[in-house]
Amino acid sequence: QVQLVESGGGLVQAGGSLRLSCAASGRTFSTYTMGWFRQAPGKERQFVASIRWSVGTTYYADSVKGRCTISRDMYKNTVYLQMDTLKPEDTAVYYCAAGERVILATTGQWYNYWGQGTQVTVSS
Repeated sequence: QVQLVESGGGLVQAGGSLRLSCAASGRTFSTYTMGWFRQAPGKERQFVASIRWSVGTTYYADSVKGRCTISRDMYKNTVYLQMDTLKPEDTAVYYCAAGERVILATTGQWYNYWGQGTQVTVSS
């Protein structure tokens, strides 16, 4: 049973930082792509960043490029999203996702597994 458990969300002032974690379990993820998505109230789910577990190749949404860094710890089976210079528009529930045959990392339909999400709130 695959489980993705996010943590690290919270309330932060604009300009601050947060590091989200996604602990993955239930299988070997070496062939997987791991992604972070977010969804704000009343808005569609939005791609944030992705990383290919085996080679570490990363990809970012333009809205977070230069402010966020996705990484993985292969020994801890954990994916991280370091978010800096946070803005109020970053406020959302952030979800971790895993997919084995991800063709387009920015599209949620390619991911097989999703976490429950962690709330990030950025105050102005």
